Amino acid sequence: MTTRTVPPEQDPLDPMPQPPEAPDINDCCGNGCDPCIFDRHDMAMDEYRQALRAWRARHPEADQP
Repeated sequence: MTTRTVPPEQDPLDPMPQPPEAPDINDCCGNGCDPCIFDRHDMAMDEYRQALRAWRARHPEADQP
């Protein structure tokens, strides 16, 4: 019997976080919204980076070449 090992980034129970999609330059209305769509993306990127750090701590083998 063979056991198939799933790469950690493909684990359906704990998938690797994916970065948020960047807004298009034309998505900004130019009205000085607070927060602007770009500010919201920056905040989402911060959350993504934190989630990725936590995921990598749970899956140290994912950093192996």
